[in-house]
Amino acid sequence: MHRLFAELEPSVTVTEQNLADRVLYILRSNTFDVTELERLRREAVPSSGENAAAEDAALQLAEQTAVNTPVVVDSNDDGTVAQELELEQMRSTLEEAIVETRSTPRENRPRLPRLALSKRNRAVVRALNPMLVTYLEASRDLCETDSILFGAALAVCRIIGAKLSTAGRATGQSSAIPAWRIRIEERIARARPAD
Repeated sequence: MHRLFAELEPSVTVTEQNLADRVLYILRSNTFDVTELERLRREAVPSSGENAAAEDAALQLAEQTAVNTPVVVDSNDDGTVAQELELEQMRSTLEEAIVETRSTPRENRPRLPRLALSKRNRAVVRALNPMLVTYLEASRDLCETDSILFGAALAVCRIIGAKLSTAGRATGQSSAIPAWRIRIEERIARARPAD
């Protein structure tokens, strides 16, 4: 499978273990149903006799193993199971945030804080970026894209644990005179001579 992947995508460098982990993750998370997996296999693997049959058998064995094997966290594990669970939690947080943002009017959305450019924050954003593709491809207009991106930003803040203001953006000061204008008018009034 690694050889085939290297032939199909020469610009992407990936180890055999990484590729196998990705396949198992896709199979365990039920991202695709059986018919979709079969269609993808046919597109990716040209039927060339023994190679195709051997790879199909290996993929079916891996699929059966992934379906029948319960997820067990081993103390000697390199963290891939924990990462998968963390990614699933991130995905559910992202979905909840997007659904919540779509149903909330813009003026009632919470204010998002500025986040530091730490390694952890960047890692969270990097993990969520590929998940956004499916939502953005299904987006019909700019308003929906805006709500998806705001939902993603909200999900990042929730995952990181940043404090969000619950008051929303709507404040009574939006129609008030800005403070800078009041200061300028006061200076002008003081500078004018009294008649």
